[in-house]
Amino acid sequence: MPRTADHDGRRRQIAVAVRELISEHGLDAVTVARTAATAGISVGLVQHYFRTKDDMLLHAFTEVSAEIRGRAEEHIRAGTEHRRPIARILAEVMAEFIPLDERRRTEYRVTRAFAGRALDAPALARVDIDTAHRLHEDIARAVRNGKECGEVDPGLDPGPAAVRLTAVTEGLAAQIYRDPSGVAGIDADRLVAGVLAAELAAVFTGDCRQYTDRA
Repeated sequence: MPRTADHDGRRRQIAVAVRELISEHGLDAVTVARTAATAGISVGLVQHYFRTKDDMLLHAFTEVSAEIRGRAEEHIRAGTEHRRPIARILAEVMAEFIPLDERRRTEYRVTRAFAGRALDAPALARVDIDTAHRLHEDIARAVRNGKECGEVDPGLDPGPAAVRLTAVTEGLAAQIYRDPSGVAGIDADRLVAGVLAAELAAVFTGDCRQYTDRA
């Protein structure tokens, strides 16, 4: 009986190799030949799935984005199940985009490498923009939900609030990546928790009416 090729598995294997190269050596180290060597497969097999460096980078970016989104959705699921305030759930979601450990640092390097490449590649730029819009919309939806349940003032515009919270997330990510030990002598985890709490408290100013008790 002939073997069935595991195409998804091969693509994941190549994506992991791309991430390793970016994490250890930077974007310039990513070539078809080096990716093949890192993945332990032939150049021809890599080219069978990805014709160019941009194709490989796009796939690696998509894989990273899916992993981050998966963790964010798990925070939302668990938070809803345990009836936590939306602000607390959103803080956990936003923290997934900030490089506070090695996994998130690798993810951050991949996403920033992709964004840099996208500056001169319109097709990649569209993907980068769509991804940013999706994060903005996720935060805006959380603000709208907060308005419905009483955590957010009814008169607050979700759009500008989401822009502000997205900018805070991206700014913190950049600062923590540059100085993973912390900024201005403050431990990185405490700094992020404090900044996110303060920014979210300015938006989520009330209590959720739909929760009579909280975990």
